[in-house]
Amino acid sequence: MSLLFTPYELAGRTVRNRLWVAPMCQYSAKDGMPNDWHHVHLAQFASGGAGVVIAEATAVVPEGRISPEDVGLWNDEQRDAWAPIVAAIRDRGAIPGVQLAHAGRKASTWSPFAGNRGSVPETEGGWTTVAPSAVAYEGFATPDALDDAGIERIVAAFAAAAVRAVAAGFEVLEVHAAHGYLLHQFLSPLSNLREDRYGGSLENRARLLLEIVEAVRAAAPDAALLVRFSASDWAEGGWDAEQTATVAAWAAQRGADFFDISSGGLVSHQRITTGPGYQVPLAAEVRRDGGVAVAAVGEITSGTQAEEILQSGAADVILAAREWLRDPHFALRAQVELGDSDEGLWPPQYERARPRTH
Repeated sequence: MSLLFTPYELAGRTVRNRLWVAPMCQYSAKDGMPNDWHHVHLAQFASGGAGVVIAEATAVVPEGRISPEDVGLWNDEQRDAWAPIVAAIRDRGAIPGVQLAHAGRKASTWSPFAGNRGSVPETEGGWTTVAPSAVAYEGFATPDALDDAGIERIVAAFAAAAVRAVAAGFEVLEVHAAHGYLLHQFLSPLSNLREDRYGGSLENRARLLLEIVEAVRAAAPDAALLVRFSASDWAEGGWDAEQTATVAAWAAQRGADFFDISSGGLVSHQRITTGPGYQVPLAAEVRRDGGVAVAAVGEITSGTQAEEILQSGAADVILAAREWLRDPHFALRAQVELGDSDEGLWPPQYERARPRTH
C-alpha cells in the first residue's frame, strides 16, 4: 500500500488515509448558520474517500467573519445546525473537523460573489473590525486596535466555540493563524506594531496564539488540535518559516497536535511564485526545525505527486483544496492511480465504477 493510503494516528484516533480536505470558504451562510449547501459540499468529500474533512473558516464571534456570508459557532443554534452535517461526514468514513477563525482587519469584506472589493459598510451589513494595531489591509477600512479586555474576550470566544464544536460532533479543531487573519496579524511584525506584551518580540507576538491554543485545549481536551500557519508573508521583513517552526514547537508544548502549513495573505504587496507543490518546502522546514507533524498544501493535484511528497519526508499528511472542488472523489481517483488494492475506501454504492487492475 502507498504511504498516502496508510492510516494515520492523530491524537488517539485512526484516520483512514493521509489525503485530507483543507478548509474552503463557501460564503453561503446567513447569520452564521450552515445550511444544505454546506451539508452536501462537505459530505461529498467523505464519500470521495477523504481521511479528514475540515469545514471552512468558522467565526468564533460575529465580527470575526470574513464576510457577512460566513458561517459561525458563536451560538447554540449554529452548533445544532452543524450537527447533522458532522454526522454525515462521519457516517461516510471520514473524521469531521472545523477551522475556528477570526478575520481581524480582513473581516467585514464583500464575498467573492458580490462584485465589489474592500470593506462592507455598516449600512449594508458590515461592522467595525479589530486588529493588533490600527493599520488597515490595503483597500480595507482601518481597524480598531484591540485592548486587553478585547483580547481576553477573543480568547474566551475561541474556547466557547471549541465547546460547541465538540458538542456538534467535530473531532478535529483547527485554530486559524494563517492567510492574514487575526492571529496571523498578531504574529507578523508587518501588521503588529504594539509595544505591550502582545507586540515586539517573537514571544510577545505569539502570545495570543499560544493563549488560544491553551484555552481551546482546556475546553476540548479530547479533540485533535491543529494550527494553520502561513509560513511566509512573501514580503521583506515579514513572518517566515523560521519563526513558524519556533512558534509551532511552542504551540505543541501547550497542547497542539498537528500543524497545517500554508502561506501568504497578510499584505497586498506579497510576491509569490506559485507552481505545483510550491509551499511544500515551507512545510518541510517547519517539520524539520520545529520537530512537529505537518500537512503540506498548495497545488497538489494527483496521487503520484502527493505520494512523492510524503515519501520525501517533507510532510506527514497532504491537505488539498481546489482539487477536491474539481473532483470530490479525489481520494478514490488517487487510490486507483497509485494501484492500491484496499477496497474499503469505496462506498458500496460506487463499487460498480471502481476500475479493476486485474
